[in-house]
Amino acid sequence: MWEWWRKNRPLLLGGILLLVALLWYSVNLRQQDETNFLESVVLRLTGPVQAGLDRAIGGVADAWGRYLYLVDTAEDNRQLIEENRTLRAVLTQSDEVRLENQRLRLLLDFKEAQEIDTLPARVIAEDASSWFRTVMIDKGSEQGVTEGMPVVVAEGVVGRVVRSSPRFARVLLITDASSAIASLLQDNRARGVCRGQGDLLVFDFVLRQEDVSVGDRVVTSGMGGVFPKGLVVGHVKSVDRQEFGLFQTIAVTPSVDFSHLEEVLVLLRSPQ
Repeated sequence: MWEWWRKNRPLLLGGILLLVALLWYSVNLRQQDETNFLESVVLRLTGPVQAGLDRAIGGVADAWGRYLYLVDTAEDNRQLIEENRTLRAVLTQSDEVRLENQRLRLLLDFKEAQEIDTLPARVIAEDASSWFRTVMIDKGSEQGVTEGMPVVVAEGVVGRVVRSSPRFARVLLITDASSAIASLLQDNRARGVCRGQGDLLVFDFVLRQEDVSVGDRVVTSGMGGVFPKGLVVGHVKSVDRQEFGLFQTIAVTPSVDFSHLEEVLVLLRSPQ
């Protein structure tokens, strides 16, 4: 203890003297009306230091305030961005539900207009190759889906079931090259066969003397025992009446947009 006192005695004495001087200065400051020489010297010496300390402390305080403001702003921005993403996701989901309801409403209206038992199904896959044009649906033999059953949407004919498993089925689209539908022109009742040709159909075996115009509607004729009569197949896109030959060359645009096919109806039995 004595050793510590001996080493730190000058500092302690200096601190005591400084404290006494400050107390004396404070007492005199309250009692005197005028500033004496010593006080003037002290003010001159300590004024700039105090001003510098005030500026430094003020600068640090301002910097800290700006930092806190930026932190709060960044946090607010992050929360706003997160809320914006959430609202966008909700809006997208809402739009998807609305569009799905529109499609299902069309299918329901079409179903109610038919005298045939129908089964709604979703398209879950499509053939990725260019050789075959098929889609897979999420209904199969457990729900009564068998080979040969027609598949339609509100806009018209989609195709027919060619493979069926207990829970899934594969549908051959009418645009496939191996597909053929007995059809007729709705206006003049000219008969023929619609065959798949890529994204279009070819209406074969229509006689040259038949009056066919671009835009004429082509519907199923009911022949062949697969598709009921009167389902829309497509519309005439072009007509080529060759100089020689028995038949016309007619291109038909399908009424169904196969690139946006999502929900379909399977016709479970033929009309009585």
